[in-house]
Amino acid sequence: MSYLKAAEYVLSKIKYSPEIAVVLGTGMGELADSLENKTVIPYAEIPGFPPIGKNHHKCRMVIGGLDGKPVVFMQGRLHYYEGYSMAETAFPIHMLKAMGIEKIILTNASGAVNTDYAPGDIVIINDHVKLCAESPLRGENPEELGERFFDMANAYDKGLIDLCEKCAADIGMDLPKGVYAFMAGPQFETPAEIRMLKILGADLVGMSTVPEVIAAAHCGVRILALSGVSNMAAGLSGGGLNREAIVSAEPIIRNKLFMLLDKIIGELI
Repeated sequence: MSYLKAAEYVLSKIKYSPEIAVVLGTGMGELADSLENKTVIPYAEIPGFPPIGKNHHKCRMVIGGLDGKPVVFMQGRLHYYEGYSMAETAFPIHMLKAMGIEKIILTNASGAVNTDYAPGDIVIINDHVKLCAESPLRGENPEELGERFFDMANAYDKGLIDLCEKCAADIGMDLPKGVYAFMAGPQFETPAEIRMLKILGADLVGMSTVPEVIAAAHCGVRILALSGVSNMAAGLSGGGLNREAIVSAEPIIRNKLFMLLDKIIGELI
């Protein structure tokens, strides 16, 4: 399996086996700069990794210490809207699993469907709505990773959510929990689609994360997912593709996430 070769290659480049990985979403790549004694591995160098085309992310693994604790940061992810198959978007999760990673923190930028949210907020994702029919596990089942049919009820690990809430409270943050709606993109949603998502119970909308969560649930990796609200969704006050709001929200989200991740990783290791 190609993900096994990928994992073997990455492990050959480092002197330890980290147990925690963080996937950094849009605008969050700078968080990896804080790692100590970094080993940087571009995705393009990893055997079997889906080919990287033009991408606004750095597209690399940064492995090092956060307050002396080993962690993997993934700077950039593979999106379905870029032309990757659903299976390819899940490849990094399978690679991390083969590396011995037991817990993954997924981060993303999203649009707020819930009008109680505002740009700059951090939301703990506790469930999702997936309207794109294709699954990253469609086709032959890799039995070494998990069973053909599997439960999604605890895909967003309740223990990690409880820990995240405790860590947030310790540093003076009160984080809401919400449902994330996955839309294929790359176009932003219409106001009618946002009204539909609100009826379906969604609080956030974005174009990533869910394929990774499905792959992780299948192979037994514990997931914590954190979403930074970059803008209000289409049809809401100030909603839609509001570049000014998105740009101004990014540093606020980064600063909050840095403090939160530092606290959470310190508790996990």
